[in-house]
Amino acid sequence: MSGPVHERIDTEPGRRERPGVVVAGLGNEYRRDDGAGSVVAALIVSQTVVRDVGPVIDPLDLLGRWDGADLAIVIDAIRSGSAPGTVRIVDLTTGSESHGVTSTHGISLSGVLRLAQTVGRAPARVIIVGIEGADFGNGPGLSPAVELAVPEAVRKVVDLIKEVQVCA
Repeated sequence: MSGPVHERIDTEPGRRERPGVVVAGLGNEYRRDDGAGSVVAALIVSQTVVRDVGPVIDPLDLLGRWDGADLAIVIDAIRSGSAPGTVRIVDLTTGSESHGVTSTHGISLSGVLRLAQTVGRAPARVIIVGIEGADFGNGPGLSPAVELAVPEAVRKVVDLIKEVQVCA
């Protein structure tokens, strides 16, 4: 079950919301490091002007939420064999999906993107910001390595958002 869609609207004069950029934290906050995506997305929304379409537990929940976005940034815990806390960026729309990177979810994000493309509802670009998890057991809270990686993941997402805003 997914939570409500949250949106931060910047009211500073001369600035406007960038509805073409959406972020989603993917994962379950009650499965330790699997909740990293929601933690990062909440921090992004507090620092930038983007639409948060999460949190989502199942990648299929992105259908209908990310439709028509210029850029969808999905933050997720991953398993690739790298050191816990490693932050990786994967651009699904350029085919640069890394081999060996797996999600903890039943259907992959690339599978959901292909489905969205098939029905004509896909974002123009989808980027995954993955944080290598260490502990996917039951319970809330992040492992120390993933907790330390959160600021780096936030910086990388903010940089991606700035890239899009400069090009717009």
